[in-house]
Formats: sequence, structure tokens, C-alpha cells
Amino acid sequence: MERRLRSNAQSNDNQSRARRHRPDYLILLCMGLLMMLGLVVMYAIGPQRAQVLNSAFGSDNYDSSYFFVKQLISLVMAITVFFIVYMTPFSLIRKHAKKLLIIAIFACILLTIGGFIGLGIVQCSLGACRWFDLGPLGSLQPAELLKLGLLLFVAVLLGSRYRTGDVDDRSMTLVPIGVLIIIAAVLVIFFQKDMGTGISILAIVATMLFVVGLDWKIGAMIIAAMLALGVMFILIAPHRLARIEAFVAGDQISTSDPETYHIAQAMIAIGSGGLFGLGIGDSVQATGYLPEAINDSVFAIMGETFGFVGLVIVISLFLTLLVRIIKVSDHLPDMTQRLVVAGVFGWMTAHVVLNIAAMTGVMPLTGITLPLLSFGGTSMVFVAAGLGLVFQLSQYTVSSNELATEGVGYENSRNRRRVRRTRNAYSGRTS
Repeated sequence: MERRLRSNAQSNDNQSRARRHRPDYLILLCMGLLMMLGLVVMYAIGPQRAQVLNSAFGSDNYDSSYFFVKQLISLVMAITVFFIVYMTPFSLIRKHAKKLLIIAIFACILLTIGGFIGLGIVQCSLGACRWFDLGPLGSLQPAELLKLGLLLFVAVLLGSRYRTGDVDDRSMTLVPIGVLIIIAAVLVIFFQKDMGTGISILAIVATMLFVVGLDWKIGAMIIAAMLALGVMFILIAPHRLARIEAFVAGDQISTSDPETYHIAQAMIAIGSGGLFGLGIGDSVQATGYLPEAINDSVFAIMGETFGFVGLVIVISLFLTLLVRIIKVSDHLPDMTQRLVVAGVFGWMTAHVVLNIAAMTGVMPLTGITLPLLSFGGTSMVFVAAGLGLVFQLSQYTVSSNELATEGVGYENSRNRRRVRRTRNAYSGRTS
């Protein structure tokens, strides 16, 4: 008990010394630029997508501006959520982390039950029930809420165990987290048939376990268990096995083969874009050739529209954003805050890497959105919420010298040039 009181006192002292300073506006800039690029893409291919859907369903439900307007509404909602989270004290968010996780799990269970009994509010597509249909308000994907809830709860749990020296404790740390991972995997991967989201959830937890300093032997066993769980979910789903076979096919992929059609069309889109792209509104693949052109395949459409140069800019924006996120985590004196930011880094990295790698044939095809660019309000809103947390916590970073002085037990690779700006983690140079 005495050790815990000392540890908590030290944590509170670390937080009090980290005086508030200017947030990292580069995070906001990268997020804004990516959102605007996504809006441009929806404006460019929205009319073609609407025409494809109207032809497929024999209706005129989609006008030429439908997807652009929906994306614009999602963007406004995401920016609003970003600033709400930014202005909400982290102490309040931390306090309600457990409640948020319980709500997310309950929502996923309700979605599963609703899908089985045919509840009208549950929206299903291609055999997967992943959304609640909220009528004029659009749809809600509870798996996105589960990501945020799990991130916050595990960060608070691991932060508490770090302060008491119980990170490697089986009953107090590993078992609770393992149970949560299994629950999330069953709800998302098995019932919702969403392997991409399941992988991103595992990436969030794995990143936080790495940052908190979990013993490498235990970490290796956890990774092995995660891989075994992933293999099991692949083996029980024929469509996932087909995607693995399509990836193994390599250069033998063909648009005439249903199993390799998607990746073949994605590569055609990227290749036909050349150096500078075909231009806005001139996409051929968006007219019905490339599946999920505005969602999972938006990276390929951007390659066709903006060319190699455009894709380099997109990747550079993502890399800059991810680097700034990890630097915020790198300079936070409180472990719980550091884990939250690290979790957002794992979240974003999983989405970016899996999506781009799948569209370029580097990894098997996985249905996962490209953050801030793909069509879909739920994903954008919750990614913006995660970035809002990072933006808020970027105000409380300290220099590596201060981290060492305060006894955080973590060495940082950057030092600050001027004493007057040592509270800002981005004002220095590499030592």
C-alpha cells in the first residue's frame, strides 16, 4: 500500500510539473489536409459511384452530389468531435473509460443479437451486420466505439499497473487484457466478420503493451497467441482463405478470376494513374470496375486520379502525422497519457499500413478504411476523437531532460535548445 501511495504521488507530481503549452498544430494541419483530400475524392468520383448504384438497383436514389454531401457532413461532425474531445479534460475522460468500454461491448452484443433476429435498426451488407441504421442521422458502426473504449480502458489499466510495478502480473494485468481481447475478437471478427477492424484492435493493445515495457518473453507469447487466434479466424472463413490464396497467386492475378479481381483492378487503377494521374473526374475504375471505390479502395482511386506524385503526398501526410503522434507519446511524463497516445498511433498505423499494403499487393486484401480519406462517418468521427486526445495531450509534453529528472524511467532521443521553450516537445533539435 505504501509503495502504491508513493507511486501515485510521483505520478501526480509529474503531471503538475508538465505545464500547459502550445499544442502540436502540425497534427491538426495533417488531419485537416487529409480530410480535404478525402472530400475532393468524393467530389471527383461521387457522381460515378451514384450512377453505378442507381444502375445496379434500378433506382434514382442517389444524385450526383450524394456522396460529396455525406462526406462533408461527416467531416463537419468529425471536426466537431475533435474539438469537443480536445476541450474535455483528460481526467474526466480517464474517469469514464470503463463506462465507455461497457457501452461499446453492449452495443456490439446488441448488434449481433439484432442481426440474428432481423432487427430493423441493424444494417447488414454482403452477409455482415456491422452497423446500426439511424435513419436521417446515417449509420453507426459500434466496432469503432469499441476501439476507443478498449484503448482508453487498457491505457488506464496498464498505467495503474505500471505505477505499482505489476505490468507483468498474470492475474492483475495479463488475464483481464486477454479476456478483453478475446471478447473483442469474437464480437468483431467472428460475428461482424470484420477482420481488418479486429487486426487494428490487436494493434492498439500490442502497441500499448510494448510502450509500457512488458517483459519480452511474455510479449512473445502474447504475439504468438494473437497469431494463432488470427489463423483460426482465417481458417473458419472461406472468403479469408480465398484472399490468402489470391495474395499467394502473386503475378498470376487476373480480372477474370473472381478471387483476384479486386486486387487486379486496384493495381490497374494505380498503374493507369502514371506520374500525375488522370485528373479529377476522369477515373475509369470508379465507374464500377473497382469494388468499394469510395471506401476500402480509395487509395487506388487516388492513385488513378492524382498519380504517383499524389500518392507520395498522401503517404507523406500520414507519415508526418504518425511521427508527430509518437513524439507526443515520447515526451509525456504520465504513463497513462503516453499509453493513450501510443494506442492512437497503433490504431492509425494499422489502418494505413493494412489498407495501402492491400491495395498495392504487398499484403492480402483486408477490408479496412484509410483514415480520414475513405467514405464513412463513423470511422472518421472516431479517428478524429482519437486525434483530439493526442492534440490535447500534446500540450503537456516535457523535454527528455525533465523526464529523466522527474524519474519517469524513460529516455528520450531529443533535447531542447532553449530553456524558455523546454516545455514544448517540438522546439528542439536532435542531439
